[in-house]
Amino acid sequence: MKKNYILEDLDCANCAVKIEDAVKNIEGVRECSVSFVTEKMIVEIDDEKEEEIKKQIKKIVKKIEPDTTLKEL
Repeated sequence: MKKNYILEDLDCANCAVKIEDAVKNIEGVRECSVSFVTEKMIVEIDDEKEEEIKKQIKKIVKKIEPDTTLKEL
């Protein structure tokens, strides 16, 4: 399943790369792509782990970029 997110107020291209790399390491994530320019993240995940993966993504974003708001599209 593909999930699309907006990373509102993402301030740093380096942070976008850090978020992408960290999300890719979550168990159940098949692919992740973060665009600093568009402030979008596309994540392909296992359906049965959706809720747990969402929680982990939120934690990662807040840890790396505390002022960024994660919004699901």
